[in-house]
Amino acid sequence: MSKKYEITVEARSRFVPDQSDEDEGRFVFAYTITITNTGSVAARLLSRHWLISDADNQVQEVRGLGVIGEQPLLQPRESFEYTSAAAIATPVGTMRGSYKMMAEDGIGFDAPIPQFTLSMPRVLH
Repeated sequence: MSKKYEITVEARSRFVPDQSDEDEGRFVFAYTITITNTGSVAARLLSRHWLISDADNQVQEVRGLGVIGEQPLLQPRESFEYTSAAAIATPVGTMRGSYKMMAEDGIGFDAPIPQFTLSMPRVLH
């Protein structure tokens, strides 16, 4: 039996060399998020809350409405995928957070975003 209010979040990240500047301490990572409604009630993504950490433990906190300008309504078993980007000051970092969701029946709940790693590929000289 599935839970009524359940969202599964998967993340993939990749380094974006052409937007990064190692000398300036700017490392840009694109990340693709897949949000799947694994519950039994339709739910809308209202807002996001991110904690973006670099290797020096500098944390950027990001809050905002929706994702990429949208507030998708996910029916049960429906997925929404989007790609965005983050910049940090070190070649390695992490991201985690949560989405504020509102179920069709008026119940609000948080969908946790499991921590994932931002990492520059090892460059061979």
